[in-house]
Amino acid sequence: MLAITGLSKRYGETVALDQATISFRAGTVHTILGENGSGKSTLVKLLSGIVLPDAGTITFEGQTVTARTPAAFQTAGFATAFQEVLIAPDRSVTDNILLGLDGLFIRRIPRHERRDRAAAVLSRFARTPIDLDAPAGSLPLAAQQLVVLARAVARDPRVLILDEITAALDFADRESVFAFMRERAAAGCLILFITHRMDEVMALSDDISVLRSGHVVATQTRDASTPSQLLHLMAPQKAQQLEAQHG
Repeated sequence: MLAITGLSKRYGETVALDQATISFRAGTVHTILGENGSGKSTLVKLLSGIVLPDAGTITFEGQTVTARTPAAFQTAGFATAFQEVLIAPDRSVTDNILLGLDGLFIRRIPRHERRDRAAAVLSRFARTPIDLDAPAGSLPLAAQQLVVLARAVARDPRVLILDEITAALDFADRESVFAFMRERAAAGCLILFITHRMDEVMALSDDISVLRSGHVVATQTRDASTPSQLLHLMAPQKAQQLEAQHG
């Protein structure tokens, strides 16, 4: 469904991603695993149109992606819920959820449909009650994260990228988001899931790609993976230290 081939990105002398090649299957949760500085965030930004690659190609459903902006990636069928909670704090929850559909200044959804549309999206995964008329900036951080996810989901994307979005959520909302991810994958979507929590990796993944120092060091199925092996791929020195400490 989606493939990156030889994808590279540098920031000055820093190589953030180097010749990354991964194939992603439709109808799966594909986890991207790696330590800080491994290239995960750069990959997310490249697949969201926030930064442009220095080399390599992105292919989606057999066609080379020529999108060069976030809006163009969204039109192509991609949506990203970022780790950073990006909201318009003084706008209502409804307005925040529909921002991607409305545009910044033009409301394309009729006024009488807006609240119901936002409520329908949130109800798909949020268990915490959220006041749709409240300013988004007045919500607790966990509720703001659900609003960010709802904004991505409102576009009904074919590729949904979730960047560490569960970190701030309580147990009920986290489990509900996991169930939603499985549901969307079962419907044929591709879920790209970025996390550092090994329990989430093993519970949710169909496929796993491990990044280290800007390189893709492995792509494999969850069934072929163990937490210990993944840790060795992700951080060999840390894995050896842990093994030495535990005999």
